[in-house]
Amino acid sequence: MKNVNLLITFLLLVCPLAMMAQQVPDTTAVNNNDSITWNKELDGVVVKAQRQLIKQDIDRVAYDVQHDEEAKTQTVMDMLRKVPMVTVDGQDNIQVKGNSNFKVYKNGHLDPSLTKNTKEVFKSMPASMVKRIEVITDPGAREDAEGVDAVLNIVTLTNTKMQGVTGVVSSSLNTLGHTSFYSSLTGQLGKLMLSGNYGYNSQTKRNSYNRVEISRTYLDTGNTLLSGGEGSNPGHIHFADIDASYDIDSLNLLSASFGGYFYTLNVQGGGYNKLLNPAGQSLYSYRTSYWMPGYNHHSWNGRFDYQHKTHLDGERLTLSYMLALTRQHTDQENSYTELNNVSFPYTGSLSNMHERFTEHTFQIDWLRPLGCGHQLEVGAKYIDRHNNSHSAQNLYGIDADTSDDFQHTTRVLAGYADYIFRTAKFSARAGLRYEYSYLRGSYPDGKGTTFDKHLGDWVPQATLKYQLTDAQSIKLNYTTSINRPGISYLNPAVNVSPAFISQGNPQLSSSHTQRISFIYTYIMPNLTLQLAPGYNAYSSGISQIVTVKDDIRYSTYNNILTYRRFSVEQYVQWKPFDATTFVFNNNARYEHYENPNPGYRNHGWSDNYSLSLQQRLPLKLRLSLSAYGKLGHSPSSVYSVEHSYFDYYASLQRSFLKGDRLTVRFTANAPFNKYWYMEAETVNGDFTGIERSWNRNRSFSISASWRFGSLKSCVKKTEHSIENSDVVGGISKSN
Repeated sequence: MKNVNLLITFLLLVCPLAMMAQQVPDTTAVNNNDSITWNKELDGVVVKAQRQLIKQDIDRVAYDVQHDEEAKTQTVMDMLRKVPMVTVDGQDNIQVKGNSNFKVYKNGHLDPSLTKNTKEVFKSMPASMVKRIEVITDPGAREDAEGVDAVLNIVTLTNTKMQGVTGVVSSSLNTLGHTSFYSSLTGQLGKLMLSGNYGYNSQTKRNSYNRVEISRTYLDTGNTLLSGGEGSNPGHIHFADIDASYDIDSLNLLSASFGGYFYTLNVQGGGYNKLLNPAGQSLYSYRTSYWMPGYNHHSWNGRFDYQHKTHLDGERLTLSYMLALTRQHTDQENSYTELNNVSFPYTGSLSNMHERFTEHTFQIDWLRPLGCGHQLEVGAKYIDRHNNSHSAQNLYGIDADTSDDFQHTTRVLAGYADYIFRTAKFSARAGLRYEYSYLRGSYPDGKGTTFDKHLGDWVPQATLKYQLTDAQSIKLNYTTSINRPGISYLNPAVNVSPAFISQGNPQLSSSHTQRISFIYTYIMPNLTLQLAPGYNAYSSGISQIVTVKDDIRYSTYNNILTYRRFSVEQYVQWKPFDATTFVFNNNARYEHYENPNPGYRNHGWSDNYSLSLQQRLPLKLRLSLSAYGKLGHSPSSVYSVEHSYFDYYASLQRSFLKGDRLTVRFTANAPFNKYWYMEAETVNGDFTGIERSWNRNRSFSISASWRFGSLKSCVKKTEHSIENSDVVGGISKSN
């Protein structure tokens, strides 16, 4: 593994320099905004221009999935590894601009099922349904207060006239028993256009198997707790949505959608716990088993938009309403056996948790051109959000049953103005948003005191972009955002286990993040390069607080965290030959966490990277080789750091039938590594320790995708709609 990391380090240093050394004559330059593919024969000479897959605008970077040949058989998750500013690890955890906190849009508006369950949906969704993937790097004042660093926009549809019906059916199966299915159908009846899709994933015990080993040494006593276990979470996962639009006339458009995500899992497992004194003698030991029968989660959302355009080109008024509903039910039973000198008097527990989330959002947006190159957008939004939770715990063997009810209401009234100026070389954007928030917490069971808060927040943002040449551009951006605590952070219900006791903090308040970034982009036919240094910072952030007393850990939350991050994102796409493409994507960063109250500091550097090769072969075959991982030791909180890892896969695909409508793909994922291994180390706090985990990794799979029908257009969307994503912790439509 050490040699592999040294090799990857060498590649990370050498590959960008080697790729930048590729010289392309200026006479072949094409404009960033042009996307053309042409071949013309002149007296026996063939002149070729490759379609550019990367495009940059003032607020986003786009990847043209439709014209990537690999998209015919791969999934959206596979495509994400090629998108600038996006990294995907070995467990398909996605980061955008180096953060796991991001929104997911579908065709320009928030899609709750995608945002909540990004991994499972993207692993099932065929890339052939996607036109392009956009990283909205600098959301404007219209949406930027909603608490994320970036937006991932999946564009699947267009707004032209349509004839006929089209659809996609895809499925996959691997040697671990994991199966997936996805289907989509689009059609038109007069002025009414409809589109629906359904996806399914199954999880088996083999596919979801995990094992963990933990060692913690408590500083006050010197005792060491050794624990370990293994488990799985087999179950069934479903997601579906339906979209509709109706063209009243050339100036008025109605659109609506309804969809959701729901799953039921049978989480189960067990393990051991042993406490040793500094001399290595056993103080107590016991075994544990857990079972979560019928663990289920339902998330549904509906949206309605009305868009009116005037006879002034570019002017539009949009009225929107969105309803989001989430229901989560968790029953967990724990049993403790082979008890030896334990200090707790119970032999097991039964915990029950019901969480309900309901949100109504109303929004109005007006966009008005002010002359050549000038544009003004103003709007307002009202959010009415309700969180309700009921928690109960029964400890077997003693009379200590607990039950807690908690309700949390958030009402947000926001207004914004956003100004954009564009010329051939220069673009500028400036916006200001104000949000008034009312937060109220209450206890229906009378066990707590009702509280409320009134908050007012100004949220500015600004962006400058300059086109140096047809191939090169630079951009400077400043943004702020707000994060509000979710119900799991606020809920004061106490959850008890032999070695760990936790509860939320109803007094938490929102936090603000400041960001500044610079992006340099170079786009030519055979070489695309992007370099993006950035700086993020916030104070009074929401942080978990962990303390130890009598060898028991206590956990809660507080607005106490200070965070600083300097990062450099790099993206290189190089085509040394017509049939060969190399892609290098990484995010190198230095992070600093600080909790000033106890004086804890945690800092370190890391680099999330991916390297891939796509090669066209004879007989219409395509070979893909990919390696990805992390270098360094990245702090994940003020308490712990995560160590490096490495993973890889290879695939071979071929298309059949006229127009390559049927595509089959074989994939070997980590054929020489049965498990995906992760390691995290606790370096601050009342204890030190290390946690090691193993997940199933090696698998071989086959997948097939079939496109049918004739597509010239799909369901129309209003150009603006509603997006909310300001909550951290707990269930919400966007978490």
